[in-house]
Amino acid sequence: MSRLRLFLAALIALAIAAPANAYWEYGHETVASIAMANVKPATRTAIRRLLAQQALLDTPECPAKTIEEASVWPDCVKPLKDAEGKSRFGYAYSWHYQNVSICQPFDLTSACKDGNCVSAQIDRQRGILADRRAPAKERVMALAFLVHFVGDLHQPLHAGDKSDRGGNDAKADYGIYAPAKMNLHSIWDGLLAERAISTPPPLVRRYPAAERRRLAAGTVTDWSRESWQAAHQAYAAAYGGDPCATKPARVTMSDAAVEKMVPVLRREVTEGGLRLAKLLDSALG
Repeated sequence: MSRLRLFLAALIALAIAAPANAYWEYGHETVASIAMANVKPATRTAIRRLLAQQALLDTPECPAKTIEEASVWPDCVKPLKDAEGKSRFGYAYSWHYQNVSICQPFDLTSACKDGNCVSAQIDRQRGILADRRAPAKERVMALAFLVHFVGDLHQPLHAGDKSDRGGNDAKADYGIYAPAKMNLHSIWDGLLAERAISTPPPLVRRYPAAERRRLAAGTVTDWSRESWQAAHQAYAAAYGGDPCATKPARVTMSDAAVEKMVPVLRREVTEGGLRLAKLLDSALG
């Protein structure tokens, strides 16, 4: 038990030390790996050829040589500055999420009216990637953004919130572990994602064609609604059943709540990977 406590404490420390790494590396890389295992061979070849040009991005601190590296590139570049000390990628900060209230009817239009939200950027980046006339640098960047943003959309607290920045303002405990700076968003980005993805059976595999079609069906708007509904479940699990209850000083993800949310997050990651594969095939296949 003491070793387990030390291991979980180390994971929590990592979550607190790296809050900008949405879905942590494990979540994004798993979505990317599922997609790579399920795209058409021609798409896989096209992806590798594009990523072979990743030096065009001029971000040696943030490599994108593989689809897994590309999946975390948009988070890695957030702190990069230009020669004048200005953020190089500050324009993309709001592209990683969409604040759709879970306590109101689903309304994606209001949340994305200016195009600066994750679902709108999934469509935009797929379009750039599909454009063979676009500069190679723009297509490589679009590939990294697309892979990352599909992962973000399938982290429920990037798709729905209750005026708390997707749970970032909701201080939370993970079972018996309660570091002062841990919040509901970081639990879903990190500890719960680690628990869910590492639970057998493995998620990264080639899925049967019928299962791929079923899980990847729908549009980006449909996927947004589904992830928003999963956000209801996420808040309900932490708020004792009522997702729109008044926020207490701290909420608790009990052991029972964690067990209940593991299959929800496993489903989101699986669907994210297969839907990403569908988008990549449509753009490159």
